[in-house]
Amino acid sequence: MNKLNIEGNKKLNGNVLISGSKNAALPILFMTILTKEKIEISNIPKLTDIKVAIKLLKSLGAKIVNKKKILYIDPSKINISSPPYNLIQKIRASIWMLSPLLMRFGKAKIFFPGGCKIGCRPIDLHLKGLEELGAQIIQENNYITASIIKPLKGKYIYLEKISVGATITIMSAATLAEGITIIDNAAQEPEIVDVAKFLNTLGANITGAGSNKIYIKGVLKLRGGRHKVIPDRIETGTFLIAAAISKGFIICNNTEPKHLTSVLKKLSETGAYIKTGKNWIKLDMQEKIPKAVNITTAPYPGFPTDMQPQFALLNSISKGKSIIIENIFENRFAYAKELIKMGAKIKIKNNCIFCKGVKNLFSKTLFSTDLRSSATLILAGCIAKGITVVNNIHHFKRGYESFPKKLNKLGANIQNI
Repeated sequence: MNKLNIEGNKKLNGNVLISGSKNAALPILFMTILTKEKIEISNIPKLTDIKVAIKLLKSLGAKIVNKKKILYIDPSKINISSPPYNLIQKIRASIWMLSPLLMRFGKAKIFFPGGCKIGCRPIDLHLKGLEELGAQIIQENNYITASIIKPLKGKYIYLEKISVGATITIMSAATLAEGITIIDNAAQEPEIVDVAKFLNTLGANITGAGSNKIYIKGVLKLRGGRHKVIPDRIETGTFLIAAAISKGFIICNNTEPKHLTSVLKKLSETGAYIKTGKNWIKLDMQEKIPKAVNITTAPYPGFPTDMQPQFALLNSISKGKSIIIENIFENRFAYAKELIKMGAKIKIKNNCIFCKGVKNLFSKTLFSTDLRSSATLILAGCIAKGITVVNNIHHFKRGYESFPKKLNKLGANIQNI
């Protein structure tokens, strides 16, 4: 069941309901360690990464009930400060457990995290930030030990490189540190804003989230509360690409147009008709041949690296030549070789992709290597001539809820082998 059969030459039309954001839900789940009171989190997507996160929390002693995408979490019984290796190595997001465990127990031991192999993703900024607040960090073999000798104190911290992960780690520790912490050159992603909103619901005092400077005034303790996770902007963008590449139309419901400004701008440049409402986006590419667009990935509010593979697919069947420059991850072009097998005219040089659009792609047996490449190759199969087989589909299950099922409702024909 790790393969998909995809019948190609399909137009994808209709409505799709966007799930909650994986990249917001994961850190929010781990932030529940910071309190001992009950929490309710809604709009939780059904993903393998979320399942692993829930298992990790349960392994520490948390009581969790899942009903209709709502998690009821009782963290009061958490009594372990070192999560198990077999779960830690499955997801990159497990690094976000270090700070909450440290603040709860005064010590924590965590193995180096796993995740997609899309390039170097160091955790040095996470650890340096905790050290600047006063934590003692020791790295030995394949694990990290953190401890608090004296109470952590707020501090001005300048991030040498914009990092979503490090911003969340520092923000969570500063929530219960003494005094005021300022994170300068902070990540500005909507997911950062959502994590800050969640922590504030629990009684934290965080301002400036969504800008490049975040202020955190430490509090003595956090309480319980309710929170709804924001919609997944990358899933939204992926389904908009599905309409664009298939010359169809798709309306994404339960989404947030404000979070996709850079993506919608580029889609407009391709010639797509786009209309937005309060919580929906419509893309119509019927009777049109998309025009190729140049892309340069950058931290938010720039163009997201997680949408780079999908746009490379769009450029592959668009009119004209294009250049995609990847500035975030150095190993994110593995999918391109698979598209080339399908007839795409793509050349890779350093951190750039040079693409010349072709009229059609053709079915092949493909192998995905990470989350976004998996979704991209599945979409490629939907428009290619013939029957495409995509292997290693476990990758898409990490970040796309019911992806084949949603595509089939739009007119695709995707079957598990």
